[in-house]
Amino acid sequence: VQLVESGGGLVQAGGSLRLTCTASGFDLDDVNYGIAWFRQAPGKNREGIASVNSGEGGRKYYANSVKGRSTISVDDAKNTVSLEMTNMVPEDSAVYSCAAYLGVLIGHGRQGMLDPGRYRYWGEGTQVTVSS
Repeated sequence: VQLVESGGGLVQAGGSLRLTCTASGFDLDDVNYGIAWFRQAPGKNREGIASVNSGEGGRKYYANSVKGRSTISVDDAKNTVSLEMTNMVPEDSAVYSCAAYLGVLIGHGRQGMLDPGRYRYWGEGTQVTVSS
C-alpha cells in the first residue's frame, strides 16, 4: 500500500486549496477502508481534520477546525481521495498527510475516525502555507 499526497503549496488567506491522496496497492472500489487527512504544524500535535469510512457507507467526518469549509471526496476511477479547503487562514499552515486503514470499522465516531492511531498506512505529506 502506498499513499502519495499532491496539491500542496502557497495560498493566500481567504483562498482555496485542493489536496489529493493517490492510493496504490489497493482499489477503493474493491475493499473496505478508512482514509483520513491529518495535518501537523511545527510544535503542535498531529490533528485529524477529515476522514471517509467506506464501512459506514462512505460516511464523512470533519474536525471542528475545518468543518464548513472543507470537503473530503472519493474518486474510485482515479483511486484518489481529495480534500478541498476554502476560506483558508494562516493557522491552516501545516504539513498535510493522508492515511489509510483497510477493513471495516464501525461506530467509532468522529473522535475515533480522526485518531491517527487508527491508521496503518501513511503518505509522506505535503506542505501547505497560508500567507496573510
